[in-house]
Amino acid sequence: MAAIGFTHVTVYGDDLEALVDFYTEVFDMERIQAPNLGAPVRWLRFGDRQLHLVRRETDAPTYHHFALAVDDFEAVFDAAEERGCFDDALAPDGGYPLYRLPDGTVQLYLRDPAGNLLEVDRPDTSSLPSRIDAHVIDRSDTHEQSPEQADATLFLDPELLARADGRGSVDSDGEGSADSDGEGSADSDGRGSSED
Repeated sequence: MAAIGFTHVTVYGDDLEALVDFYTEVFDMERIQAPNLGAPVRWLRFGDRQLHLVRRETDAPTYHHFALAVDDFEAVFDAAEERGCFDDALAPDGGYPLYRLPDGTVQLYLRDPAGNLLEVDRPDTSSLPSRIDAHVIDRSDTHEQSPEQADATLFLDPELLARADGRGSVDSDGEGSADSDGEGSADSDGRGSSED
């Protein structure tokens, strides 16, 4: 018996409508019908996954978090900056909580209105605007990486990688294909290539 995927993540907060506003406005999630569970809940949809919001008066966990891949990292960064929801505890010296893993993945840490920690991931920094890229801290500069650790990768699903990287999708045999707009997509190793 094996787990085959995630269906949802649950986060808690005392103001569900503030949480709904945050996740629908910053991440373009869609509010969907939730069943009566005997407690105030809201369900949101993003892709084929769900985020469940449950009213509970409790302190947000300090480091427990979930992570989202997004198709427009810059828009999320700007919305987070406008709302002032960067996680200051993970931001060195008043900077941004913005890190690059050895594989090039960018991680941004935010707090939702209930104080829940979430991570926003992007496969690489190659197309980040310089105004954002200038603030990225390399994890390799803050923590020594063994050769094995330097090979670690966050994006294991080629389809998710292609969508988060803005390069289209992969077809059923894992090969990349050009989108209708002529842009390239992920090839079988999960990294994209432009087609001329």
